[in-house]
Amino acid sequence: MSQVFEGYERQYCELSANLTKKCNSATILDGEQKKQKVSEIKAGLDDAEALIRKMDLEARSLPPNVKATLLAKLREYKSDLNNLKTEVKRITSGNANQAARDELLESGMADANMVSADQRQRLMMSTERLNHSSNRIRDSRKTMLETEDLGVSILQDLHQQRQSLLHAHDTLHGVDDNISRSKKILTTMSRRMSRNKWIIGTIIVVLVLAILLVLYFKLAH
Repeated sequence: MSQVFEGYERQYCELSANLTKKCNSATILDGEQKKQKVSEIKAGLDDAEALIRKMDLEARSLPPNVKATLLAKLREYKSDLNNLKTEVKRITSGNANQAARDELLESGMADANMVSADQRQRLMMSTERLNHSSNRIRDSRKTMLETEDLGVSILQDLHQQRQSLLHAHDTLHGVDDNISRSKKILTTMSRRMSRNKWIIGTIIVVLVLAILLVLYFKLAH
């Protein structure tokens, strides 16, 4: 919630309560005292209208979700201001007689005080609800940002793990190639050894036969 709006709101609530008291006291005054009191009330109404306009401008400059709530509160303040203006008109009208003033002192003032108190109570309750809503929105936004940061961290971890797996896959592929080459070399060496064995065996057989032939010829002669 806008701190600027809250400042205007506090000023208006204080001003409205003060104007209500002045209206109640003006109804029992006469002559110059009454005129002076009415002048003070009218000046206060001008200040109240200025605060209403400032709150309206501030509310319309905020995001839509906050603006809608503030404009709803602003309508209540405008209604309260209109009630004050009506009360001032009634006070300044020259048609009210002494009996009407006495009746107002007995019942009208009590009703006006009750209505004004009820309105202020509703305004304060609306302010509290708006503050709670603003706090929930702020908490939700904080949670969303924390969740977003956690998601980014998880994605970074997954990316690092993927890179590690790719590196391990490449390493295993290289080891597999080395094993294949080693296997081919061993197979070639085994074939050569087998072939050499056959050659050596053949040479031995030939030598044995040659020796036997030499011995045979020597013994025969």
